[in-house]
Parts: sequence; C-alpha cells; structure tokens
Amino acid sequence: MLFPLAVNVFLALFAFIVTNNLIPRLREMFIKANVFGIDMSKRDKVKIPESMGVVTGSIYLVVSFLFIPFPFMQHLLSDSKGATFPHDEFVELISALLSICCMILLGFADDVLDLRWRIKLLLPTIASLPLLMVYYVNFNSTTVVMPNIVREFVGYSLNIGFLYYIFMGMLAVFCTNAINILAGINGLEVGQSLIIALSIVIFNGIEIFNGRAESCHSFSIYMLLPYIGTTYALWLHNK
Repeated sequence: MLFPLAVNVFLALFAFIVTNNLIPRLREMFIKANVFGIDMSKRDKVKIPESMGVVTGSIYLVVSFLFIPFPFMQHLLSDSKGATFPHDEFVELISALLSICCMILLGFADDVLDLRWRIKLLLPTIASLPLLMVYYVNFNSTTVVMPNIVREFVGYSLNIGFLYYIFMGMLAVFCTNAINILAGINGLEVGQSLIIALSIVIFNGIEIFNGRAESCHSFSIYMLLPYIGTTYALWLHNK
C-alpha cells in the first residue's frame, strides 16, 4: 500500500496547488457568464463567482484518473496479470468515479439552471446506481448491524433484503442535499465536507493500523485524499 499511498498523497498536493491557483484565474470567466452572487453580509456589493465546485470537481477527476493504474501496478507488471488481476476492485474504483461525474454534472446544472427540488431528489438516486450495481455483483450482503437500543428485540444483525438497496439510494439523496442545503453561508458547505472527509481518513488510518480490512480502507483513503486537496483549496477562497 505504501507506493500507491505515496503517489496518492503527491497527487493530492498537486490537486491542491492547481485548484488554489485556478480558482482566482477563472473568477472573471464565471462572472462574465453571469454565474455569480453577492455577499449579503458585506457592505461592498462585490460580485462573487459561483459554481466553483465544478472547478474542484474537474481537478479531482483528472487527478483520480491519473491515479487509476497505481493501486494495481503490481498486477499490471506481473506476467500472470490475467489470472491475478483484482477485477472487482478495479470496477469499484471506476464505478465510484462514474457516480462522482454524475454528481458534478448535477451540481453545475443546479447552479446554472436552478433545478427544482424534485429533480435534485431524483438525480442523486440515479447517480448511485453504478455503485449499487457493483455492490450487488461483488458482495450482495444485505445484512445490517442493529443499534444497541433494538438488539434485544431483533438481534445483533438483520437481513433486510432488497430494502438495503432502497436505503442506500435514499442515503445518497440525503447526504448530497444535507450538504447542499447549507450553501450560501461562507465556508460552511465546503468546510463541513472537509471535516467529514478528514474524519473518515483518520478512521481509515486507525482501522488499517489495527489490521482490519486494509483493502477497503485503503480504497477509501485513495478516494478522499485528492478530494481533501481540492476541497481545502476551495475552502480557502470560499470562507
């Protein structure tokens, strides 16, 4: 894991530097396209460009695409890569990036077209379908661990079957809109995203240190470090 992690950290720093320099350079372009707002808490009514998430999202995707070969480098360089290549992990990575592409498109369309709420509820559900399909093919485990308060009634775990996929689709809708609803307050929307990402990376590090499911937690770290780089750059300008 050390080599791909080192590459991932380097790409995250690269993403931060590029995003931090690109946002002010694209400021006037967004304002000329009438994609801007006015800071209501300031006396000076200065035009502030909006939809900068599409900039950070684009940089994130570029960096993530560059990173794709590195977690599988030992398999790609192996003579028997056809027999040992982890196709399931590769498909998980590609499907995750596909879902992220869909959500970046939704975010930009929302800023430009001011989408209605029923559309905002529908599109995240559709964007989560690639992830759910890959999960169904690779794992298809629909057993959930129950909270302590109800374990004496239903047991430690419960198999909820197809409801699991409905729940995960609804969770995608909830998470995206719970973040988006705080947009407009300087630094809050992107700031909470940054804190959540950092907390997950810390959790992943603790789990790997304790020897639990390294492949799952390393995958999470690979996805989040470039995100932290681009998000931190956006926060510096947005706050």
